[in-house]
Amino acid sequence: MRRSDDRWAPAGDRQWRGSARLAAGCAALFGALSLLVDWDAGSLSPLRTLLWLGMAAALFMVLLPARVTAGTGWLTVRGPWRRRTVRTDALTTVWRYDDLSSRLVLRDTYGHRLELDPHVLTANPLIWHELDTGVRRSVERGTLSQGADVLNRLGRRIDEETVRAVLRASGLQ
Repeated sequence: MRRSDDRWAPAGDRQWRGSARLAAGCAALFGALSLLVDWDAGSLSPLRTLLWLGMAAALFMVLLPARVTAGTGWLTVRGPWRRRTVRTDALTTVWRYDDLSSRLVLRDTYGHRLELDPHVLTANPLIWHELDTGVRRSVERGTLSQGADVLNRLGRRIDEETVRAVLRASGLQ
């Protein structure tokens, strides 16, 4: 929870550090095992060492999750190479794609667009609260023309999962 003096501090993904550590651990393990197997085979050279370390670094970049932060009226997703921000109080459209991995796509009146995993919103109630507050402002201003139903369904799902978690933690379920 936020302290009263942190009310202007942005809400961040509480699980990002753990996911980043997992990505780093997997990449380090891959690199170490690749080097060990190549050394044991007797074919390790400086060039092959660079190749294995480069592949481990590439694996880390692929596994590193995007970092999501939200504040009053904005939502930012930072990946390894780029940073995308939308104004949540000026959203125009919201889409949800449910293919292999579910993605939520937000677009604002300034032409900015970002994609994020809805599970980040489920796991981080403060980010969801900031997004929901911004969406309500967009609806009040009349800028949100498409996707309010998507966010309503997502909000109900987040509420249901929160209730289940509270019941599970209290031993009632």
